[in-house]
Amino acid sequence: MKYVITGSIGNISKPLAQALVNAGNNVTVITSKKENVLAIEAIGAAAAVGSIEDVDFLTKAFAGANAVYTMVPPKYDAANWKDYIENIGKNYAAAIKASGVKYMVNLSSIGAHMPDGCGPVTGLHRAENALNTLADVNIRHLRPAYFYANLLANLGMIKHSGIIGGNFGEKPFALVHTADIAEVAIEELLNLNFTGHSIRYIAGDEKTGFEIAKTLGNAIGQPDLPWIVFTDEQSLQGMLQAGLPQEVAKNYTEMGAAVASGEMNADYFNNRPATPGKIKLEDFAKEFAAAFHV
Repeated sequence: MKYVITGSIGNISKPLAQALVNAGNNVTVITSKKENVLAIEAIGAAAAVGSIEDVDFLTKAFAGANAVYTMVPPKYDAANWKDYIENIGKNYAAAIKASGVKYMVNLSSIGAHMPDGCGPVTGLHRAENALNTLADVNIRHLRPAYFYANLLANLGMIKHSGIIGGNFGEKPFALVHTADIAEVAIEELLNLNFTGHSIRYIAGDEKTGFEIAKTLGNAIGQPDLPWIVFTDEQSLQGMLQAGLPQEVAKNYTEMGAAVASGEMNADYFNNRPATPGKIKLEDFAKEFAAAFHV
């Protein structure tokens, strides 16, 4: 089987490509950086260097593939982040149509059921819609939860202010480890037993912000670490002060508000996966503590 993987050697794409290679498949990994070629070849895959903004490049890279894995990497300098994500989805759709690929696994997100009001995930909603125009292609949209790794962005806040938080956290929301996402993607691509257009949610745990603060606080030796629920404006200004671009901070604030309202996780709670991810918050807390004590 021939597979094409986007996402270079990221936390999901690298183990995914490695597993497909180990299973005896022909694997090509798309990367935008020439310096990643040796690392890609080291796992037994071929590298295709180019931009996912280039439909002709994607079409050539996808040619002859039995299945592709697609994702949209963050682009923090995009003038309109939602439009950028949507346009990458359209690029993938055009390239898949032109190359004749019949199976794809697409990384989306919890909240992609929302047509608006969910920050960058609104872009993923639009990207899903673009891909769903491919009537004769079998597509599995993976909708993982909030990445545990996103909590690492709070390390500085904890060290300097003794708090953790966001403009959400009072209501429980789902979380997941990238290793569990990779495991699902591997399963889907090796089996290719999906038809039509379908969605699969991926989550390992469900917690409130207060529960997250307690678990992480215990892990780093600060059992009284508080989770602070900021206003949207406080959240926005905090991200701007931390150096995030206005467009990114605005979108993250909007996404946080969608978590706070419960809407971002609403469809997930109505369609929980039968088998949750293996990695729980308590497991990730060990990684968090290791990063905290560096």
